[in-house]
Amino acid sequence: MGEIKSAREIAAEKVAKLGEATEEERLKWKYVPEGERLATRYTREGCNLVLELGQYDEKVRKYVAEGVGNVLVRHISLPNSDLAKRNNKRAMDGLKLLKSNQVSLENAFSKMRRIFEHYLEQGEQQRKQAYESLKAEFEAQAKQALQQQLGILGGSQINVEKQPQFQAEWRHRLIQLDSQYLTLLDELRQELSAIP
Repeated sequence: MGEIKSAREIAAEKVAKLGEATEEERLKWKYVPEGERLATRYTREGCNLVLELGQYDEKVRKYVAEGVGNVLVRHISLPNSDLAKRNNKRAMDGLKLLKSNQVSLENAFSKMRRIFEHYLEQGEQQRKQAYESLKAEFEAQAKQALQQQLGILGGSQINVEKQPQFQAEWRHRLIQLDSQYLTLLDELRQELSAIP
């Protein structure tokens, strides 16, 4: 029969199998989060990214830049508000300062801009049509329910847009409409992350 080990003994064995962390791993663990904090300062306060990165030793700068890049890529979103548009521009400007392969970066940004333009033009039309269609659907249901309950036809208007069920269904449909754009945007974010 085998011996029964405590959870502590099992964990200790697993840690022993992992071995010591390399110098590179330790630097990454320390400086990638510093880069993430720097990116937050850059996006919120507008600090000088080049100047801030220049303060780090050459040995650790790549880890700080990796952290900054991770956050900037995550900050890029669909341009559904003026704030989102400003954040996108800020993130893209920051990535231009970080990435060495400017040609690949600009190619990815071009694809991204096309998605954003489509989202703002055709996507807006799709959202308006979907909203009006949903509104008409809910109004028809409300009129039918009134007719069944009260036995009267038309006449009274119900503002279905203020109904919680309408709002919930609209949010659900909006998520469906945006999901195609978000899928493409996620692919481009991955592409941006892979650019040196």
